[in-house]
Amino acid sequence: MLVYILLAVGTFFFMEGVAWFTHKYIMHGVLWSWHRSHHTVHNDTLEKNDLFAVVFSIPAILLILLGTVSAQFYFALYIGIGITGYGIFYFVFHDVIVHRRIKINYKAKNRYMKRIMRAHYIHHEKHTKEGCEAFGFLYAPKKYDRLPGN
Repeated sequence: MLVYILLAVGTFFFMEGVAWFTHKYIMHGVLWSWHRSHHTVHNDTLEKNDLFAVVFSIPAILLILLGTVSAQFYFALYIGIGITGYGIFYFVFHDVIVHRRIKINYKAKNRYMKRIMRAHYIHHEKHTKEGCEAFGFLYAPKKYDRLPGN
């Protein structure tokens, strides 16, 4: 069982790298036409960018399904759980805490949350696909401990 837990946790952390790569090279690359909606101000409930959540959920669903119907591929269940766990954390951090798509009263108090929120806000200072920085979601380098000029 320990191996399966480590597989799920390892997959969770691996997903930050997948998310960074996808955000930098796909969302700000060939699929900017979807992601652009996330870099513009609007009053819509949904964005074209939300299609990424649907696309990214497919591998998790398939892996969980494969792991539950086939004893030979039982390990796939835990990879799917790791991906799903990352998706939940991403949704809570990105959509709820940072962008307040669900209205909550939250103020970051610890250094980690302040850093990743600053990094994300700096990312959104640009409204074009070029020139952005800070493509991670749950990790940001220490340089984002302070806002520029502080």
